[in-house]
Amino acid sequence: MTMLRHVGIVVSDLERALFFYRDLLGFSEARIMDESGDFIDAILGMNKAHLRTVKLASADNASQIELLEFMNPLVRDINRNIDLSTRGPTHIALTVDGLEALHQRMSAAGVEFTTAPRRSVDGRALVTFCRDPDGTYVELVELLEPPQ
Repeated sequence: MTMLRHVGIVVSDLERALFFYRDLLGFSEARIMDESGDFIDAILGMNKAHLRTVKLASADNASQIELLEFMNPLVRDINRNIDLSTRGPTHIALTVDGLEALHQRMSAAGVEFTTAPRRSVDGRALVTFCRDPDGTYVELVELLEPPQ
């Protein structure tokens, strides 16, 4: 059996990322760790890695997001000019309730969106994209009752 355990996102500012994922999107802190030493060096394939991680749980505890802030090595910026058609992982998708209200609250907090929430072609969802504080695309989806 294979199941998705979590999605790891390296961030430049853990507190800013926590405001986005915890305070705006409603994830709860499941575990906070300061990590360094032989074990973390071995599994990451690094030397003298030092990082702080926060595991954030969804409301149903079915999935987690792991935020990683590296103190060593220093975080390398990648080209954030990618778009959603770039090969490889491009975004994470979250199922939310009350997308219209969430969109308003996040917009008021300075989060930029690709568009206001729009009904999908099949009418089964409201959908929009935004970016987290470090530029990672986040798709927000509210499931709707199928149209009659």
